[in-house]
Amino acid sequence: MFARNAALALAIATLAACNVAAAQTANQPPDTMAARVEACTPCHGNKGEGTSDVYFPRLAGKPAGYLYNQLLAFKNGRRKYPPMNYLLEFLTDPYLQQMADYFADQHPALPPVVASDASQEVLQRGQSLVTRGDPQRQIPACGSCHGPALTGMEPGIPGLLGLRPNYISAQLGAWRYGTRTAKAPDCMQQVAARLTEEDVTAVAAWLANHPAPVMNAPAPKGTYVLPFACGSEPE
Repeated sequence: MFARNAALALAIATLAACNVAAAQTANQPPDTMAARVEACTPCHGNKGEGTSDVYFPRLAGKPAGYLYNQLLAFKNGRRKYPPMNYLLEFLTDPYLQQMADYFADQHPALPPVVASDASQEVLQRGQSLVTRGDPQRQIPACGSCHGPALTGMEPGIPGLLGLRPNYISAQLGAWRYGTRTAKAPDCMQQVAARLTEEDVTAVAAWLANHPAPVMNAPAPKGTYVLPFACGSEPE
C-alpha cells in the first residue's frame, strides 16, 4: 500500500511539474526572427512597412546589404540616433545580418501615394533632378544609382519609394551637412553637397508623390553600372 501511495504521489508530482513547464512554454514567445525584432515594429511597422510617423523609414524589401550597413552604422555610432544606438550596441554583427535578411525578405505593399501640396513647378524640378540630374552642377540623376524604377540594386543601394517627403528631406540634409556618412568613397555625401535646399525640397516632394512600379524589388547586382565609385556598393 505504501509503495502504491508513493508511486501515485510521484506521478502526481511529475504531472504537476509537466503542467507548470507547459504553462511556462505556452507563455513564452516563439523563437523566431519575427518575434525577436518586435522591438523594431513600433517605429518601423510589423513587417517593416513603416508607420504613420513621417521620420521612421520603411525597411521592408530593401537590400539586405544596405540594411546591414545601416545597422552597423547605428551600432558603431557613425549614424547617431540614441534609441537605435542603444538598441544595437550589444548585438553581434552576425545577428545584425540576420535582422537585415529578415526585413529584406518582407514584401508588404507600398503605401498609397498621398497627393502633394507642392506646386507643379516644384514637382517638375524634382522630377528633372531625379530622372536627369543636372550635368552643369555635376549632379547625377537619382535613377542612375537607385535604378530607372527607383527600386535600388543589390546588395547595397536602397529603393527610394514608399518614403515620406519629410524623411527624404531629413536624410538628404544629413548627407549635405555630414551628420550622416558612409564608407568611402561616400558617394551620397558628394552628390548631396551639390544640392540646394530648394533641390532637396523638390526631390523629396516628387519621390514621395511617385507611384510604385508593379515590380518593386531591388534589381539584381550588376544590372546597371554606377556613374562613379561608391563605398557602400562593393564591386
